[in-house]
Amino acid sequence: MEEVMEDRSSEPKLILVFSGKRKSGKDYVTDLIQERLGSEACCVLRLSGPLKQQYAQEHGLDLDQLLGPGPYKEQYRADMIRWGETRRNQDPGFFCRLATKEARQPVWLVSDARRLSDLQWFWSEFPQQTRSIRVQSSEKTRTQRGWSFTAGVDDAESECGLDSGVECDWIITNEADAPSLDEQLQPILKLAEEAASSSSIVTADQ
Repeated sequence: MEEVMEDRSSEPKLILVFSGKRKSGKDYVTDLIQERLGSEACCVLRLSGPLKQQYAQEHGLDLDQLLGPGPYKEQYRADMIRWGETRRNQDPGFFCRLATKEARQPVWLVSDARRLSDLQWFWSEFPQQTRSIRVQSSEKTRTQRGWSFTAGVDDAESECGLDSGVECDWIITNEADAPSLDEQLQPILKLAEEAASSSSIVTADQ
């Protein structure tokens, strides 16, 4: 327990946990927010990063290609999902802990929550700081961005685990005919900017 407390020496002021289907634009939205706030104030945490790293290590695979958008990742995706499920069943917070271990910025953007257990971990560990955001796009839009239905992936818990039963703090519609992302992100950016500035005030006081 002491180690965990040491890792938390700089607790975040705000954690924004994003979920959404493949090609809904979660990464695009989180990158946009980080761009606005700056990397000093805000970091993007991908739960799939440590999952892929661990999977690559255990299976002797190329991590760079697994992290990229190409066909190499798709080749292993279904097996990687099954492997990840087994790990999560043994320890629901396993990948969350790995992803947050090095984070020191006051605002954390978790770009890819996929299961209720992901959200529950953040709610449990950081109840005051955690907010949830759903990014949604129509199947037509996602198809235009390169998505196509894959059995064992798009009907698995990793894609469907947060489809219903979760009260999100915000829902962002990432579509051409929706209000602009700038407009939709205003309240989220305002909250994040306040969290970042309150952290710098604390630092200055110290």
